[in-house]
Amino acid sequence: MPVDILFFVLTLTAALGCGLMAGLFFAFSVCVMKALSRLPTAEGIRAMQSINSAIINPVFAVVFFGTALACVLLIIISLFRWHDSGAVYLLVGGALYLIGGLLITFIFNVPRNNALAALEPTSPDSATIWADYLSNWTASNHVRTVTVLLALAFLTIAIGYQIG
Repeated sequence: MPVDILFFVLTLTAALGCGLMAGLFFAFSVCVMKALSRLPTAEGIRAMQSINSAIINPVFAVVFFGTALACVLLIIISLFRWHDSGAVYLLVGGALYLIGGLLITFIFNVPRNNALAALEPTSPDSATIWADYLSNWTASNHVRTVTVLLALAFLTIAIGYQIG
């Protein structure tokens, strides 16, 4: 019984982390990036550089990486409990977060953030780079949003199996 409670808490923690991350990604997709695009180029770049610097903090790290760790554990547990109802939802939910939350972030968003950090906002080519950044960063963020929201949905279904 205590193992089942820990299993439930782990699943709930992963789901809540996915919800937080999906919400953060959603906010960027539907308003933050649109607001930044309305600013003059140099101001938009400076604002995003500031956001990218500020987001690297302990609270964000705990949610972002803690959710990833919980999802890795859930994937492993799902493989050992494959015969249980709902195991496939744990596997898929965990994998979706790792793909959508981590992989896409590190392959697409972080390199763009690093390039933007090195950009002088008033450089002659800043307008072109900023337009490209807005388009491509936001597109990959939309994918993160949907993928992590789907991870939340699958983990929520898994919770239903655990309490049902």
